Amino acid sequence: MGRVRVFIVLVLAVTAGGVFAFATYNYVQKFPTRTTQMPTRPVVVAASDLNVGAEIGPSDVRTIDWPASSVPSGAMSDPKDVIGRGVVLPVVQNEPILPAELASKEEGSGLPPAIPAGLRAVSVRVNEVIGVAGYVLPGTRVDVLATVNPTDNRTDITSKVILTNVQVLTAGTKIERDVEHNKPMPVSVVTLLVSPDESERLTLASTEGKIQLALRNPLDKANPTTPGIRPAALLGYGAPAKSAVARAKVAAGPSKAPVKATVAVAPAPDPGGTVEIIRGDKRAQEIVRQEQ
Repeated sequence: MGRVRVFIVLVLAVTAGGVFAFATYNYVQKFPTRTTQMPTRPVVVAASDLNVGAEIGPSDVRTIDWPASSVPSGAMSDPKDVIGRGVVLPVVQNEPILPAELASKEEGSGLPPAIPAGLRAVSVRVNEVIGVAGYVLPGTRVDVLATVNPTDNRTDITSKVILTNVQVLTAGTKIERDVEHNKPMPVSVVTLLVSPDESERLTLASTEGKIQLALRNPLDKANPTTPGIRPAALLGYGAPAKSAVARAKVAAGPSKAPVKATVAVAPAPDPGGTVEIIRGDKRAQEIVRQEQ
């Protein structure tokens, strides 16, 4: 009898709980939901990655609703304001397109709008050696060395750094490098961004002699001045160069002790012949000089 009472109480409790749960569910469903809408503004964004020099077409952009409180300054809302204009700075997908990233409609597209005012783009012929094994890519910085003979005398051949910290604008026909892989890219022509007077020096060096590109660290902003070197100094006949010592100190770093480096100097040429003279049990050597 006691078990029956317990069972009846349990059934009544489960039934009452189910009724209350169903009533609560219906009450919540009928309760009005409050929604707040954030004010937005239409903003033109890139539908895909846009490289420097590209001309924006209708399929390259799209319009999205952007929170009005965080719209980037200068963002455009009408696609007509960007279609047909050239890209002067790289734009990634879904990035708002800003006026500073585009050339004016009068400038067109391609490489010319990407050249800053006052500078010039000069192309030079390179190979795998001159182009540093293909690592001279768009955006890298290089020094330009020239080897020129100002006279017909071979002893006057001089190699000298003529330009420093020059930006590579294009490699071949590519304006943008592969930032994902950053692989070397063998090309036959590179375009450098230089000033008008630097363009004269670069053109003369590439026409009258040979040029070599030296790849440099993009964080290195120094512009060292070098005296140049001739064959006599290269072989040690002239004043010993201090470049080996300087390079060793740079490689050691500021926290390391200075590294001593020596420059091998070739022996001076023998001014004349040597004759051995024997007098009894004594031997002597005499230097015979040729009369001028």
